[in-house]
Amino acid sequence: MNRPVEEWASLVPMEDDAPTAFLDVRDLRIHFPTDDGLVKSVDGLSFTLERGRTLGIVGESGSGKSVTSLGILGLHKGQHARISGQVWLDGEELVGASPEHVRRLRGKKMAMIFQDPLSAMHPFYKVGDQIVEAYRVHNEVSKKQARKHAIDMLGRVGIPQPSERVDDYPHQFSGGMRQRAMIAMALSCDPELLIADEPTTALDVTVQAQILDLVRELQSEFNSAVMVITHDLGVVAELADDILVMYAGKAVEQGSARELFTAAEHPYTWGLLSSMPRLDRDRQDRLVPIAGSPPSLINVPEGCAFHPRCRFCELSAPRSLTEVPVMTETSPGHRVACHLEPAERRRLWAEEVQPLL
Repeated sequence: MNRPVEEWASLVPMEDDAPTAFLDVRDLRIHFPTDDGLVKSVDGLSFTLERGRTLGIVGESGSGKSVTSLGILGLHKGQHARISGQVWLDGEELVGASPEHVRRLRGKKMAMIFQDPLSAMHPFYKVGDQIVEAYRVHNEVSKKQARKHAIDMLGRVGIPQPSERVDDYPHQFSGGMRQRAMIAMALSCDPELLIADEPTTALDVTVQAQILDLVRELQSEFNSAVMVITHDLGVVAELADDILVMYAGKAVEQGSARELFTAAEHPYTWGLLSSMPRLDRDRQDRLVPIAGSPPSLINVPEGCAFHPRCRFCELSAPRSLTEVPVMTETSPGHRVACHLEPAERRRLWAEEVQPLL
């Protein structure tokens, strides 16, 4: 039967839209079967990240932040994890790629600053040798050239006397210096995506500021896409262009850093902001913690997962108890998953939340 070309074309199944962002995560789910049930660590997460920009992922412990980062790097494969969805990195899909291909991308295309550098670095090998090994995996250079590069990288991240400290072991470095060495190792191959998982944990405030300045300077130099995972809103205020708020394995709010600090719309984000110390104004009242504890990822509450801890749950009942909210755009680039009406959220922010911050 003869048909116009346009009609035949309309019958061909369309492939998924080609990714336009450098990092494009689509409906990512990472579940772990256990004897007690299925742990839904990440449950339908989507976001994008461009080169030269920094995305801060925030939330309490157990919200799925670190599991997300390890999933992007392909480090859950072989751990009985059930992974679905898509992770596009510079046009390549990683979830369906072979473990060997993803391994080749780690270090060169994407790299990670791990949460605890003392356990992430091998205690029996010198710091310099570990940087040399990471560099030679992706570059055909001699050991002498790689060692010179390692010394250069240690110097660039601010470690004094790098030509001598290159032969030290991790335990001979202070916490701040180990973190700098981890950054040197992560950046040794100029990765286009840098993931920093709690980069300032257990560091004093002076060293924290130095590490944040260092990440910012190196990003500017390499034009890398940076993803910072933290529970510290002060860190994302310092570094991030955009913020993704996670709760119980899902995204509950996403937008620019400026908008989330000045016009947040999700009650969970309000709770995080209320529990953050402020030094830029006098404060008479005590910090307001979020009531209750994060839910078990095996038995996530029905409806809105945050409703057992939400002060405003009754305003959206019974939907909040039975229906999972979907991410909806409330303004350009600002998306929220909440059953409260936008006008009601803005009223609560202006009248009840913002005066307490």
